[in-house]
Amino acid sequence: MPGLDRLISVDSHYRVTIDQLKEAVPARFHDGIDHANRLVEAPRLAAMQRRGTPPLGLGSYLHEAARHPGYSDPTARLAAMDEDGVDVEILFSDLSAFRIFHKMLDGWKETARAFADISSAFAAADPARLLVAYQLPLLDIDQAVAELERLVTDHQARTVHLPTKPGSVGLPEYYDPRYDPLWARLQELDMPVCLHLGVEDEYWQLAAVDPTPQLGVFTSQPPMRLSEQLGMLLLSGLFERFPGLKFVFVEPGLSWVPYYLDILDYMTTHGYEFPALKQKPSAYFQSNIFLTFMDERRGVNMRHDIGIDNIMWSTDFPHPACTWPNSRKVVAELMRDVPANEAHKLVYGNAKRVFHL
Repeated sequence: MPGLDRLISVDSHYRVTIDQLKEAVPARFHDGIDHANRLVEAPRLAAMQRRGTPPLGLGSYLHEAARHPGYSDPTARLAAMDEDGVDVEILFSDLSAFRIFHKMLDGWKETARAFADISSAFAAADPARLLVAYQLPLLDIDQAVAELERLVTDHQARTVHLPTKPGSVGLPEYYDPRYDPLWARLQELDMPVCLHLGVEDEYWQLAAVDPTPQLGVFTSQPPMRLSEQLGMLLLSGLFERFPGLKFVFVEPGLSWVPYYLDILDYMTTHGYEFPALKQKPSAYFQSNIFLTFMDERRGVNMRHDIGIDNIMWSTDFPHPACTWPNSRKVVAELMRDVPANEAHKLVYGNAKRVFHL
């Protein structure tokens, strides 16, 4: 089909375990990693205990891709991509290591560096096709900038992955001036910041009372709750200070975004004051924010309300919503009524431009 001859997935996942992370750092940091991981896991385990379900809770609806060796082995992953017809993947670790970094009292710098090196080793099987979104620790901004420079120099990093809600790891919001040196350098590099949908600690309170067997209410909430961070970025004036800074919201879906932008724009003309803004929030969105989607007909139909240049496709390998190994078929159906030049932007061109591929 015209416009669909190349595919880039801007949200795919690879597996890193706590044991791998511990093997990569000196033994004196192992207890700290285990302690931090227990703190990270505590809200989930408490919710499952309250529900009276096994601790894993979510394993009953894993996609078949989660059992594919390509989840852990990069050579097998390239074969899985070939089977799916995907040229390039932007890769996110399923281990939210920055949550662990921020709960460690000692060794977090060494652990963060080791985690990045593990991720780079996965991508080394084919750096042109496997591109890691590197998790960058933000406890010390000078160190974060130094690590960013190392990632660019040693690993040819194209993007970084930051906590979607910095408050969830005990940090100020992203409009705080403490981040300015990092934003300035990212702007100079024209490197996008990825904020991936995730489960914040407070969401587990919902999981505890969700009446559905497979946590349907709980699982449906994180995309819409990304509106909080979108509002923080758009209304704070961050993009007036850093007009070239780019954020990619990963796995948010599309359909709710025009509605939310309409709300924010409406507020600017109906009594609300936003002294840091010189444009409407939707104008900053068009210049500085990008979104990913998977199999979402309604969102594709709303592409012009969102911005044809702000949308990028993904497989979400190997999560439950994954389109593998039928991505070509799914994309062809989604783009059936989309002009070829627009379809090309959504599934390839926008990602190529944003990530400098």
